[in-house]
Amino acid sequence: MKSIKLSLLYGFLLWLIPFVVAFVIFPLRESQSPLFETIMPISLTTCVVVFSVLYFGKMESGFLSESIKLGIIWFGMCVVIDLFFFTWGPMKMSFINYMEDIGFTYLIFPIVTIGFGYMLERRLSEKSIPR
Repeated sequence: MKSIKLSLLYGFLLWLIPFVVAFVIFPLRESQSPLFETIMPISLTTCVVVFSVLYFGKMESGFLSESIKLGIIWFGMCVVIDLFFFTWGPMKMSFINYMEDIGFTYLIFPIVTIGFGYMLERRLSEKSIPR
């Protein structure tokens, strides 16, 4: 990994920022559920794009393998942190209900990071091909 500390810091922020957004807009979950369910993936996607740009910005190679690891780490971190709140904590959701309602949404992370990694790797290989 380019930087395990940076990947863990960004992973925590990827969990924290949408958590704060959800906390602020939580009243919408009851009164305007479709709006709440729209805002949350937008907040997750925005965060993962920003942190992917920051993470990959100074790299020069190895994008695809790094992006796979990064996406898995970020997905895993957010699910594990959430489990403390949603299955064992105050929310008391079953693991299956948690995954159906929230957990699978975190698949946005590896999808975006792998997309970045693929694009950057492809761009790098195109630059190395003589024309």
